[in-house]
Amino acid sequence: MRLAVLSDVHGNCFALETALADMKKVGFDHIVCNGDMIQSEPQPHETVQLLREMKCSIVTGNSDAWLMTGVETDAHLISEERRKKLDTVREWSLSKLTDDDRAFINAFQPTVTVDLGRGRNLLAFHGSPTSFDQFLLPSTPEDEFQEILKPYADNILTGGHMHLQYTRRLRDSQNFFFNPGSVGVAYNHEQSNPNGLLDPWAEYAVLTVEGAQASLEFRRIPLDMQKMADIYRNSDRPFADTAMEQYTRYE
Repeated sequence: MRLAVLSDVHGNCFALETALADMKKVGFDHIVCNGDMIQSEPQPHETVQLLREMKCSIVTGNSDAWLMTGVETDAHLISEERRKKLDTVREWSLSKLTDDDRAFINAFQPTVTVDLGRGRNLLAFHGSPTSFDQFLLPSTPEDEFQEILKPYADNILTGGHMHLQYTRRLRDSQNFFFNPGSVGVAYNHEQSNPNGLLDPWAEYAVLTVEGAQASLEFRRIPLDMQKMADIYRNSDRPFADTAMEQYTRYE
């Protein structure tokens, strides 16, 4: 079984198309999406259309839930100025979605389980199995990390939310947790730039399980930044210029 696992597209359909083209070259049996698929970037409707064509399993992320309900579960983490901008972009995103689009998003699930064969499963979620707002990081204290995931350690685990590719072993288990990074809004958590620059690539992971053997590959696919700039310029997304200014270029 070969799974392409991705997360945090955030309405960047161009990045999703770029990642999907690479997935088709690598090959996969199924695609699993760890949430935060639609809200933020300039192509919410186009992203829904492509996800529908991909026939993938999709987890609900915190921004997916906020987009559809308007209920703020992380307001304490965001400044008032940024919240006002996010609310404006949310209203714009909703204006681009059809009734069918909204029904599609509302069908996302809190968790997704994929049968890997021979009694092994992949359990996918956004933040943690119990909360799409949970932070799981390489720096999360070991005992805290293990306590959160201990009830689910019979599975290989995968989450999103942190926009960071990494893996950690599960205690007293043959299994592990991994985050595939972000397709649409990748960034370096340890950067020195206070403005929080974004990376010019799409991130995802490929999980291959054959009996007791498992392998995991993290992939980064460069984005055509000129095409992305054109998409932003041709959209009427609020604050489009500011959004494009977040991207850095690595020569």
